[in-house]
Amino acid sequence: MSTVPVITGIHTVGVPVSDQDNALRFYTGTLGLSVRLDVPMRNGGRWIEVTAGGAPTSIALVPATESAPAGIETGIRLTTPSADAIHARLLTAGADVDDVLRWPGVPPMFALRDQDGNGLEIVQQT
Repeated sequence: MSTVPVITGIHTVGVPVSDQDNALRFYTGTLGLSVRLDVPMRNGGRWIEVTAGGAPTSIALVPATESAPAGIETGIRLTTPSADAIHARLLTAGADVDDVLRWPGVPPMFALRDQDGNGLEIVQQT
């Protein structure tokens, strides 16, 4: 009897960026994520992963290409214990953030864009 392979998790989500160094500064300095991996690749580029603390899923800051341009809606939702506190901190840091949304029965959340215009959401973890 053969075993059917199964997917057991999500390791990394790639976000296309125009400049990996600028992206790394935004994701670590502005958002406060940590570098999990930053290694050179054969083609002269780098493989960079950032993560929130010890989270199992990371964001790979991959070089944008013609077929995968920067400036997309990523669909990534980051969590925080306080949407208001992180929103205020990001505003002070000059990040491109929208207002905090408050809908009945839904945790507070807001949209933001990275240095390339890639869209992310921050959602208050309840």
